[in-house]
Amino acid sequence: MLMIRLLRVGKKNQPFFKIVVTPKSNPPGGGRFVEEVGVYNPLTKERFLRKERIQYWLSKGAKLSPTVHNLFVEEKLIEMEKIPKHKKPSNKSKGGLDTQEKKE
Repeated sequence: MLMIRLLRVGKKNQPFFKIVVTPKSNPPGGGRFVEEVGVYNPLTKERFLRKERIQYWLSKGAKLSPTVHNLFVEEKLIEMEKIPKHKKPSNKSKGGLDTQEKKE
């Protein structure tokens, strides 16, 4: 399955990302990806997206990473809700006071 995800190419403390199409099983490092469909600079919020190629890969069944999904929602390339960055932990996984109070 193909994924559209970020590939970091920036220097230390200067992040810069390419948006690439790559197989899900292989990380996009070392320049091994199918196609570059855009770039993103988080420091200046500069974005360049090749919209026609992105739509092509989405029509071929490529999935989006959560960060790229949120980026495309902001750019109105896809009409969905954003994926939350941080999910709240459930009480079951905490193992905190709630489970101890029930035992007593």
